[in-house]
Amino acid sequence: MPSLMDTYIENRSIVNPNDANILGSAHGGNVMKWMDEVGAMSAMRFAGETCVTARMDQTNFRRPIPQGDAALIRAYVYDAGTTSVKVRVRVYREDLRSNETQLTTESYMVFVAIDDQRQPVEVPELTIETDRGHELYDAAVNGKED
Repeated sequence: MPSLMDTYIENRSIVNPNDANILGSAHGGNVMKWMDEVGAMSAMRFAGETCVTARMDQTNFRRPIPQGDAALIRAYVYDAGTTSVKVRVRVYREDLRSNETQLTTESYMVFVAIDDQRQPVEVPELTIETDRGHELYDAAVNGKED
């Protein structure tokens, strides 16, 4: 059975001019795309199957990510159903010169594992084996900082 920490993924994207809106910060649609991609990677790592997006809960944009900074996307599985996988996804702006990070965007997402015929398949049970895993689980369930 995969553990929560096995599903933890971090990825970065530089906010280039073609990623930016007219205000010079990351376009919200691009941020959501990055969240969906990293969330799906986390879900697939957990399920061992292709996973597709079923739901993206309320997405909260707290602050912009300026062009030239990195979007740091963090995702991990915190719960699973029979065929569904729940993933917490958070995005930070990261100043690559100073390593300063600030939370910019967050959402909870649900993915469904599918087979080659695009039919839902069962996923394993999630285990939590480390203190850090328990901290992340508690943060996701209680909506706290991780």
